Amino acid sequence: MHIAIVGTGYVGLVAGTCFAEMGNQVLCVDIDQDKILRLRQGQIPIYEPGLEELVKSNVRDRRLQFTTSLREAVEAARVVFIAVGTPPGADGAADLSAVLAVAREIGRCANGPKLIVDKSTVPVGTAARVKAAAQAETRHPIDVVSNPEFLKEGAAIDDFMKPDRVVIGANSPQAFEIMDELYAPFLRTGKPILRMDPASAELTKYAANAMLATRISFMNEIARLCDLVGADVSQVRQGVGSDARIGHSFLFPGVGYGGSCFPKDVKALVKTCAEHGYEFRILKAVEDVNDRQKRLMLDKALAIFGGDLRGKQFAVWGLAFKPRTDDMREAPSISIIQGLLQHGARVRACDPVAIPNARSQFGDQVEFTLDPYECVRGADCLILNTEWNEFRHPEFERVAQLMRRRLILDGRNLYPAKLMKEQGFERHGVGIPPVHQPVPTAV
Repeated sequence: MHIAIVGTGYVGLVAGTCFAEMGNQVLCVDIDQDKILRLRQGQIPIYEPGLEELVKSNVRDRRLQFTTSLREAVEAARVVFIAVGTPPGADGAADLSAVLAVAREIGRCANGPKLIVDKSTVPVGTAARVKAAAQAETRHPIDVVSNPEFLKEGAAIDDFMKPDRVVIGANSPQAFEIMDELYAPFLRTGKPILRMDPASAELTKYAANAMLATRISFMNEIARLCDLVGADVSQVRQGVGSDARIGHSFLFPGVGYGGSCFPKDVKALVKTCAEHGYEFRILKAVEDVNDRQKRLMLDKALAIFGGDLRGKQFAVWGLAFKPRTDDMREAPSISIIQGLLQHGARVRACDPVAIPNARSQFGDQVEFTLDPYECVRGADCLILNTEWNEFRHPEFERVAQLMRRRLILDGRNLYPAKLMKEQGFERHGVGIPPVHQPVPTAV
C-alpha cells in the first residue's frame, strides 16, 4: 500500500518506518528541510532503540523515503497519516492549528479519493473537523479515521510491531477495511482491532493515558503516607498489585511522571471536560500531585541540609524523564535541578543520551558528564532520578570513595537497605524507610 506520513516527529517517524518494514511504500513529509536531508542520510533526530537500524534498511530498500513536498506524498498515497504536533496551549487545550492546516493542504493536493488518518493525539471531535477542512478544498471524496497511537518511548518499535490492540475510529465500512488490511501484518498473534466511532477512538487515547497517570500519582501519594506512618511502600505495592483486579503495572512510586504524553494529555482531557461544562476533579488532583512530586527530592535535600544548599555539590544520575529515551519534556530532573540551582547548589549531571537536550535547557549552569563516577566526585549528595541500567548496580565502594558525603536520595527506590548499610551510605527513598548511619560518639 502507498502511504504518506505527514510529520517526522516521534510518532510519524516510528509509524512510517514500521509500515515500510511490512512492505508498504511510505513517503514521510516534513517542512523542516534540514531534518529531511539528515533523514535521507540515515541521521535520526530522536533516540529510540532500534529505530536507526530500521530507517536505514528501509531507506536502502527504497520502501521508506522522505520529502518536503506534501503534494508529492499525497498524490502518491491512498492513505495519508497526520502525525504533527498538538502542543498544549496556555489553557491546556490541544493546539490543532497544525493538524487542520495539514488537512486543508491534503484537500488541495488530493488527486482522487483519500483516507486521512489522525495519528496525532487529538481531542474529541477532531475527526469531523479534519474531514470538513479537507473536504472544503476538493471535490474528491475524503474519509477520516481516528487511529490513536499507544507507543511507549524506549519501546516504541516493539509496541508498534506487536501492539496490544489497534483502535480504529471510522464511520464507513470501506475505511475499516482499508485499515484492517494495513494493520493485518502486525496482528498475526490474534491481538484485536477495536472498531468504534471516531469520537470514542479519540477519547480512548486520552482515557488510557489519564488512567496510567492517575495510578502513578495515587502510588506517589501512598508513598508519602508511608513516609509519615513508617510503612514500606514497596511492600504495600506488592500487596496491592497482587489483586488481579489491580495488577502491578504503573504502581512504582518515584519522582513524578513526565514526557510528551501524560502531562499534555491530562491537561487536554481536563480542558475538554471544562468545555462541556464538567469538572474532572480526579485529574486535577493528579496534576497537582505530580507537580508536587517533582519537588520531592529537592524537599528532602533541603530538610537534610537544614534549608541551606549554598556551596553543596550535587550529583544527578538521569536527566531523561524515563530510560531508553532522550526526551526531556516535562522531565522531573528539570524541577529538581532548577530548585538546586535556585538554592545555591552546584550540580553535575550524568545521562547516557539526554545530555544534548539537557544542555539546551540549562546551558553552562550545570556540568555534564557521561561517566557516572566522575559525576559523583566530591559530591555531598547523589540524586538518582532516572533508572537507566547503568545506574542500577554501580560499584558502590568506588562511589563511596569518590563522594564527600555518602548520601543518596534514591528517587526510584533501586538501592536495597542492606547494601546501603554495608557500604556506609545514608539513603532516603520514596515511601521506604530511610537508612541512617550512626553518628560517631566522642571518646
